[in-house]
Amino acid sequence: MGSILNPDKDNSFINLVKARDTRVFVDKTDFIEKTNALFNTDGKLLAVTRPRRFGKTVTAHMLSAYYSKGYAGQKIFDNLKITNNEFKDSYEKHLNKYDVIYIDMNTIDGLFDGYSNKKQKVDGVNDLVDFFEYSIIKELKSSSKFAGCLEKHQIENTGLLETLLAITQDLNTKFIFIMDEWDLVYREYCNDETLQKKFIKLLKNLFKADGGQDCFALAYLTGILPIKKYNSQSALNGFDEYNMLSPGDYAAYFGFTEDEVANIVKSPNCKVSHHDLKSWYEGYKIKGVDIYNPNSVCKAVTRNECISYWSGTSSNEEFVRLINMDFDGIKEDIINLIEGDEVTFSCANFQNDMVTIKDKNDVFSLLVCLGYLGCSETKNKYRKVAYVPNAEIKAVLMDIVREQNWYERMETIKRSENLLKAIKELDGATVAAIIQEIHNSSAVSLLDYNDEESLTYCVMTGLLWSTLDDYSYHREDQAGKGRADLVYEPITRKQPLILIEFKYDDSAEEAIKQIKTKEYFKRYIKQYRNIILVGINYSTETKDHQCLIEKLD
Repeated sequence: MGSILNPDKDNSFINLVKARDTRVFVDKTDFIEKTNALFNTDGKLLAVTRPRRFGKTVTAHMLSAYYSKGYAGQKIFDNLKITNNEFKDSYEKHLNKYDVIYIDMNTIDGLFDGYSNKKQKVDGVNDLVDFFEYSIIKELKSSSKFAGCLEKHQIENTGLLETLLAITQDLNTKFIFIMDEWDLVYREYCNDETLQKKFIKLLKNLFKADGGQDCFALAYLTGILPIKKYNSQSALNGFDEYNMLSPGDYAAYFGFTEDEVANIVKSPNCKVSHHDLKSWYEGYKIKGVDIYNPNSVCKAVTRNECISYWSGTSSNEEFVRLINMDFDGIKEDIINLIEGDEVTFSCANFQNDMVTIKDKNDVFSLLVCLGYLGCSETKNKYRKVAYVPNAEIKAVLMDIVREQNWYERMETIKRSENLLKAIKELDGATVAAIIQEIHNSSAVSLLDYNDEESLTYCVMTGLLWSTLDDYSYHREDQAGKGRADLVYEPITRKQPLILIEFKYDDSAEEAIKQIKTKEYFKRYIKQYRNIILVGINYSTETKDHQCLIEKLD
């Protein structure tokens, strides 16, 4: 057994199963029934791509643990979903019955770095693709099962396809091929077009050439990017692809679903609420299924804290590069998206790589694949609607945007600063005018502007950027004899506390009166000397906003 041919060591899935009583564990082993159904069919070539931290590797490790002869007898799947009676026949038929070739491209890349530093090289192994082929062939030759066959056929300096064909034809056997991070060459070697073409040619030989497909009962690829296109056609069009732009029917197996999160929060060890998990980590709506970022949910539950766990310096750098291209005003689009707007784009001409970025459509397509944006479908399969999926991504994008040298020059940022300044200066007319402008923007026009909830959203959108450093906000905050609609509480006492009450078809005066009558300020008065009261009313008759601002005496 080796690390590539018939793995037999503990992996991320096996470790998770062993620790399922103490760690967050969501059983998705019924996905195996889906892949079993593809065996030796025209759907046996399967590619599933998702952003980082969406469970791709755990799923690939699960399939390896199930199919590989290396794990025979380890009873890894006992009492898991796949062993249920409805799956029993299929489960037992395929369990640990196959020779599995498992490729982790990150590992191959790391080993190639070490190989590159050696003085002695193997003839013909000059780059990552050569090393990829060499590593697989080496393990095949070291196997007692295959060594005799390869010696008999005098397989020496032939390529991977010829090696596999010799084994398949001589021993009447088929392999399962699992590759994790298939797109590493396109991400980490994004400017090496020669290497990329060599790599995709190798994969085309394996999965499209005469006899190539006959070597495999099943092939399963994972990655972040969809399979590379050349001249608008997928280079491996024999694969059924399920990606963020065209997710297909496997959404529930990559990420946590609403019901799964509901079960997680039932654990007595979970100290975070379902509402907070939903706000922070849900929002990827894939084929009608609400998906949570699984890695972030696990970390939040483990650490009892909902914050942004979206890490990855390299992908953040990629985001910065993309938005600074500024195709068709994309900087303004990103700011609007952060504020809650949606943007339509086309993915029809996206080449599925990090370099061939021709316009704003390609930028949004790539950002969806990387997980920075969610997207929903339209009646046109190539036309998508992009949005910021949740609070976690919103926090990351805001941090990135605020570091750019163009940030303070954007009109949206200036508007937010002017709104806060007008509130502090008790300038109700200016506040009303700015809110009117926000109300008329595309972000707010998406809503049914017919209640105080819409008013609240409008003001929060306006104050979003100017209050980041100095304020935390609370909605429906318990205060005095009721709940204040919106409270901006300063982090330091240098800033004023801002209490905001909304009215609908009433008056701003009545809003101020309610703050005073119900003493919303009472819980804050000992801590803050400077308290500003803001009353805002919207008239459905005139379609105007009215604002009255006072300082608490």
